[in-house]
Amino acid sequence: MTYEILLAGFGGQGILFAGKLLAYCALFEGKEISWLPSYGPEMRGGKCNCSVCISDEPIGSPQVLEPDLLVVLNGPSFDAFMPSVKPGGKAFVDSSMVDAKTDRTDIETFYVPATQLADDNNLAKGANIVLLGKLLHETGIFSFETVRKALEKNTPAKRAHTIDNNMRALQLGADYKG
Repeated sequence: MTYEILLAGFGGQGILFAGKLLAYCALFEGKEISWLPSYGPEMRGGKCNCSVCISDEPIGSPQVLEPDLLVVLNGPSFDAFMPSVKPGGKAFVDSSMVDAKTDRTDIETFYVPATQLADDNNLAKGANIVLLGKLLHETGIFSFETVRKALEKNTPAKRAHTIDNNMRALQLGADYKG
């Protein structure tokens, strides 16, 4: 099993956190992993993406140029990265933030109003986790139990109260049928 995953959006949308969460899940399951963040010089609102490689074999390069799985939280990232998804891959798009639709028929694309779902359920800034929930549901890459362990390991003690909210956000994404 090898997954090359690219998560992309604006700084402040939790792209790096979501990527780190996937990396910790892989760590707990004994997989080979790499996590490579990339962001512009802006503090918030600039370009941000994260490459995550998860494999049973050693990883040759941490950079993901042709993702198997793409998570997109804004329009510029949709435009930049949708053409690079491998044929047979899957894309998970926050349709609250991205109006465009792809015309690609060689990939599966899931349009989830992640920002709206998070806001409607008092989970501000939870769109990244909503999309991860959809990704987990559609791929089966990790169980929710593994994600909970990764959240517990990756969340500072002063933010421990957010773990249950993140689990709710995961479930919202997994349950979304649109």
